[in-house]
Amino acid sequence: MMTSEQQTVLDTVPESGSRDEERQPRPARRWLVPLLVVVLLAQMAAVMVTTAVQQTPTIDEPVYVATAAEYLHGQGIRYNPEHPPLGKLVIAAGVAIADPHVDTAFDGPQIDLGPHLLYESGNDPWRLMFWARLPVIVLTLLFALVVFAFARELAGTAAGLAALALYAFSPDVVAHGSLATLDVPTAGFLLTSAWLLWRARVRPRRYLPLAGLALGAALATKMSALPAVPVFMGLAALSVWSACRDTGTRRRLLQAVGAAAALAVAAIAVVWASYLVVDPRLRWTSQDPVPVVHGLRGTLADVLPFPEAYTDGMRLQFRFENHPWEGFLFGRVYTGHLWYYLPAALLVKTPLGLLALWAAGAVVLVAVRRLRPAAPYLLVPAGVLLASAMTGSRDFGTRYTLFLPMFLTVAAGCVLAVRRRWATGVTAALVLFVAVSSLRTFPYYLPYSNEAFGGPARTHLRLHDSNVDWGQDLGRLADRLRERYPGERIWLVYKGSGVPSAYGIEASDPREVPVEDVRGLLVVSDSSVAKAKGRLAELIAGSRAVDEVGHSITIYRR
Repeated sequence: MMTSEQQTVLDTVPESGSRDEERQPRPARRWLVPLLVVVLLAQMAAVMVTTAVQQTPTIDEPVYVATAAEYLHGQGIRYNPEHPPLGKLVIAAGVAIADPHVDTAFDGPQIDLGPHLLYESGNDPWRLMFWARLPVIVLTLLFALVVFAFARELAGTAAGLAALALYAFSPDVVAHGSLATLDVPTAGFLLTSAWLLWRARVRPRRYLPLAGLALGAALATKMSALPAVPVFMGLAALSVWSACRDTGTRRRLLQAVGAAAALAVAAIAVVWASYLVVDPRLRWTSQDPVPVVHGLRGTLADVLPFPEAYTDGMRLQFRFENHPWEGFLFGRVYTGHLWYYLPAALLVKTPLGLLALWAAGAVVLVAVRRLRPAAPYLLVPAGVLLASAMTGSRDFGTRYTLFLPMFLTVAAGCVLAVRRRWATGVTAALVLFVAVSSLRTFPYYLPYSNEAFGGPARTHLRLHDSNVDWGQDLGRLADRLRERYPGERIWLVYKGSGVPSAYGIEASDPREVPVEDVRGLLVVSDSSVAKAKGRLAELIAGSRAVDEVGHSITIYRR
């Protein structure tokens, strides 16, 4: 039995790791941890670059890339106001290297902006998309280092490596980290802010301002980060309260409140800076009518201290939330929103080993005394953001929950804080299971689903849109048709932003002619198959599936 003095010693072991880390590492092993980090990052970089090279533009990417090109040519904030500028400024770093021709006289609707840049302005869409995606890939790798550092500080080097491996093999992170979109940057900036707030418990003056900048970066990338603001302000107050143990209660309270306010001011400054970079004069005229928003949402848009373009973008987002979108879940087509959509989609699209370690990590954070102070920094933001995402009306994919593979993966690494041999063995086995499951889906990460639901080939039977088919396989389809079906008549129903003819696909829309005239190959995006009705449903029912492309497009013969 341990004495109370021994238990006190164990409870006061620093969060930065175990006693083993306090010993001087042997020279022969000093290089082992950096080598493992490099290997995991190199693996992740390789699969993301390969995926980025092979995939054609997804539905959301062209408008972000084209808006980034507009920024580079001094066009200001004319398009895509529903998303703040910072994420697109990141993408612009790659677009600048590609140096595409930009038609500055273009004044069409937003939906045509991306296709006009990619396919009508004399640019190479493959080259432009690769360079646009590359900055997001780099950012995704940098967030991997945050995951490693956070978990290592909490539970030791082994925990850091386990968390890094789980992050590097997360199919959702790999899939969306390979795209010129805003979901991974937003989630990564939020995790970085949480990590810096954790560090502010010891050095608030150094880390609190940095945490505010990271939170501001998330807000300046995507408005879905807004629900995190009160949570992070509370965490800032908690960090300063913990750091100021030697001061009086009243002064300590004032310092905590001041910390929360300082965090908010820093975040607001980043949002303003991102708009000023795009247009120092803040000229803003919406291409589309800005809806009038009433109630709590309208009040929120009115009182937030952000640029007018930001608050108008919020109002546009609220209009999207009021739209009766059509969803698909487990074979059911429905109109509106299902509150359980995201948990169900996560159950399908998260590796089984990762689900187990997420749950175990959350339990360990609450149960292990020396890790308990970290629980609010990991579990509360993840829980609040998930609850907020579950209230949204757009049941389009797990990309709205990419903060989970970041926050909960750090928690998962903390399972190794349980000093039992079985815990180490089980954790290692589950990490290996996740790695194998992830590598088996290569390079088709967007349609990934775990083994319990049949793998990526069967995801389209249960989910749609960015969970499966986001328009990413148009180039692969062109190769397949050229190699296996040369000279055949093609009828195409494609859901995406790409232009089929730009990839050598000459096809007609089968919905525009009588059913009996459709003969040859019927090619349909799986999201369209899932929600097929009327003439398209009749065409599919009278056809025979003969092939599939990327687990996102089905080829039928009629």
